[in-house]
Order: sequence, then C-alpha cells, then structure tokens
Amino acid sequence: MRLLMLTFGVLAATALTGRPAAAQNYPWCTNILGFGSENCSYSTYGQCMAALSGNGGFCNRNTQFIPPPGAYSAPVQR
Repeated sequence: MRLLMLTFGVLAATALTGRPAAAQNYPWCTNILGFGSENCSYSTYGQCMAALSGNGGFCNRNTQFIPPPGAYSAPVQR
C-alpha cells in the first residue's frame, strides 16, 4: 500500500509541475524514397542533405513551418 501511495504521489507531482508539450517546427523535411516517410526536423538545407547522404531521397521545404516572431525592418519612406 505504501508503494502504491508513493507511486501515486510521484505521478501527481510530475503531472502538476511539468511543462506542456510544445511541437518543434523546422523549415526543412527529408523524404526517403521507398519508405514514404517524412521527417521535418532540420534547420538548414545542409542538415537535411547530410541526413539523406546515401539514403536516396530528397529535401523539401516544410509547408507547415511558421517562423518565430521577430523584429522586422519597416519600409523606408522617401
């Protein structure tokens, strides 16, 4: 019974103190030929191509990628 209460206490503490899951969003995806799988976990085109090295596939842009908000330059009025 003590073990059950300890397990329940640890699970409750973990559930109450954990952060919510956040999905990763990267701009490049690999498509490996013959498997039909897509892996969108690459920040640069070079990383994507290195992951495909010898696997026979291709890299394409992630259509679901939303860049993080940041400063942008306003158009210059002349």
